[in-house]
Amino acid sequence: MRRTEFYNHPNFYKVALAVMIVARLLLNALIPLMDQTEARYSEIARIMADTGNWITPQIDYDTPFWAKPPLSTWLSAISIKIFGVNEFAVRFPAFAISLLLVWLMKPFAKRAGVPLLLPAFVLFTLPEFLLHVGVVSTDMTLLLSITLMMVSFWETVNGGKRIWRYLFFMAIGLGFLAKGPIILLLTGPPLFAWTVWFKSFRKVLFSFPWLIGILIVSAFAIPWYWLAEKTTPGFLEYFFVGEHYKRFFDASWTGDKYGFPKIQPFGIIWVFLFSLALPWILFFANKIVRQPKVILKDRWLLFLALWILWTPVFFTSSKSLIHTYILPCCFPLALFVATSWENIKNKKAYIYSALVLPALSVLIILLAFVPGVFENNTNTDKYILRDYKGENLFYLSEKTYSSQFYSRGRVKTIPAEKLDSLKTNNQDFLLLVRKRDKASLPASPDLVKVGESKKSLLYRFH
Repeated sequence: MRRTEFYNHPNFYKVALAVMIVARLLLNALIPLMDQTEARYSEIARIMADTGNWITPQIDYDTPFWAKPPLSTWLSAISIKIFGVNEFAVRFPAFAISLLLVWLMKPFAKRAGVPLLLPAFVLFTLPEFLLHVGVVSTDMTLLLSITLMMVSFWETVNGGKRIWRYLFFMAIGLGFLAKGPIILLLTGPPLFAWTVWFKSFRKVLFSFPWLIGILIVSAFAIPWYWLAEKTTPGFLEYFFVGEHYKRFFDASWTGDKYGFPKIQPFGIIWVFLFSLALPWILFFANKIVRQPKVILKDRWLLFLALWILWTPVFFTSSKSLIHTYILPCCFPLALFVATSWENIKNKKAYIYSALVLPALSVLIILLAFVPGVFENNTNTDKYILRDYKGENLFYLSEKTYSSQFYSRGRVKTIPAEKLDSLKTNNQDFLLLVRKRDKASLPASPDLVKVGESKKSLLYRFH
């Protein structure tokens, strides 16, 4: 009797996926918010929940954050209202979105004749995706918008239910609230190329309610953009010109209000793709190289291939980017693998290598319970503020976003030259100092060190 391979057992994907989901949820609760990006978006959400200002995201009290629209911030702020101010709350929307994405896979898995758990397993074992199931950022809301738009397009032009033709436009509107017009740049070209290749102009043109669709997009997007500009004039120019043109095409752009342009080597996006979509990207690449004619003739496989390839093609010449830009490739890659599952010869090798990162996640969970591991090796001010009780708190030179979040916004910045006046006017206060700035700290017997972390020192002034 022939032995059944473990990857053909009906319970394998069920167990593997359950373990990955539980592990990711535990990590969402255990891992502290790291400086700068994740702590920054978490603090923006905390301030929104605290102030009740749902129009203008704020990077600090009364300081607007113009770099991104508010959809992800809205979700994290709502989650804070439900679960409180903690890491799990701000990360929960990303996890919820991951489950919605799995649900969107359901009709495609059925048509491919594979269980839904198979593409879900592939998706969750993609390093870039598994990371973002527990990261506070705008990228998961953009991924959901892009995925809903692309799925709705396919269902509409292939005779799906009428609801899909309206969801297509709703997805565009959500994309504008998630990250802006970039959704059209990442979806329009592959959809156009697919339409041209299969000569489907007439079908596409008459399948969508374009007038109603434009109204749907406008209803979703325009009210917030109008209110945002009215509330903080200058937003529209900064957002559309600076963030959506100069950031990608002008490496010398110095107008970034919230950081600095990331100068990356030409084509680095492909390095990100082939390192953070392992091992499944290797199967896709092999299929593209060895069987291009098969893909070009197959409407579904070419649709997925164009979806996967366009994002890295678009960002190839950009030097101001980060690895999260490959996230839109994850969903179609999982479907591509699932659709071609029967043609994969080395399933065992792929699955074993795919399980490496989830296994590391379990190891990280165990390390979280080892005293000192997280406290001494993470880029955060969480642990140095663990005993903070609401006293006067200052950060020398420049405060961190994690110190803002974990002090509930009470930390204030103090320049080194004003420290003497602070000591004169305050009977008692706490002072955070980055280790790199310790030399600028004036010597004083009244400053007593009471805490230390990987990057910071905590002093109490008596």
